[in-house]
Amino acid sequence: MAQDDHKHKTPGADKTTKTKVLEAGAELTQGNGPISAIHQHVCGFHFYSGQPKRQVTAYHYCSHHNEDVLQCVIYESDAKNARLIGIEYIISEDLFKSLPEEEKKLWHSHRYEVMSGQLIAPGVPGVAEKEVMKKLVNTYGKTWHTWQIDRGDKLPLGVPQLMMGFTADGQADQKMVEARDKLLGVSTEKKKKDRADIPTREIAPGADAWLKGPPFQLSDPTAPAAPNR
Repeated sequence: MAQDDHKHKTPGADKTTKTKVLEAGAELTQGNGPISAIHQHVCGFHFYSGQPKRQVTAYHYCSHHNEDVLQCVIYESDAKNARLIGIEYIISEDLFKSLPEEEKKLWHSHRYEVMSGQLIAPGVPGVAEKEVMKKLVNTYGKTWHTWQIDRGDKLPLGVPQLMMGFTADGQADQKMVEARDKLLGVSTEKKKKDRADIPTREIAPGADAWLKGPPFQLSDPTAPAAPNR
């Protein structure tokens, strides 16, 4: 279920009639190019690498580049005026294993996100959604957020921030999960039970590096200190 428009106010003047007419004309004459290839919508949660208490809900809109690579744009919600907050690349286990060891540190696994029920495909019937999750459960993601909405930024300030995914119970803010579930009319716990028989493999070495050593993050000299809440 799509949300109503956000009440947030991004700095800038309201759209003029001329801009709206130009938008309508562009939609009719230019097409959407690569955007038209987006065919999959999933919703999950991310946290800032090195700041696990900074957690956000992430609405992904993805296209298959091929069978082993998906590319996703990430919004704060599914509302029409939602802010674009980041991107994620999703690759197969085989491709992940082929990466250099240092590169692997930037990637997170999806096994827990799927098996916990936290990752969902809004609006997709249960059987079809389960098939989507079977394809995602053994994949790996590299995610950068460019707009730190949890900090209250009115514009996309600072440098991109590396994001990670949860790997165990007790890491995600339960209130955040419950709020998402209520908004979209789903039950994370029910999905967890329904997915218990999805085949999984051990997480490939090198992923989720934040669990094993100092987390990687880009330093941001331009932005104020972020709250670790």
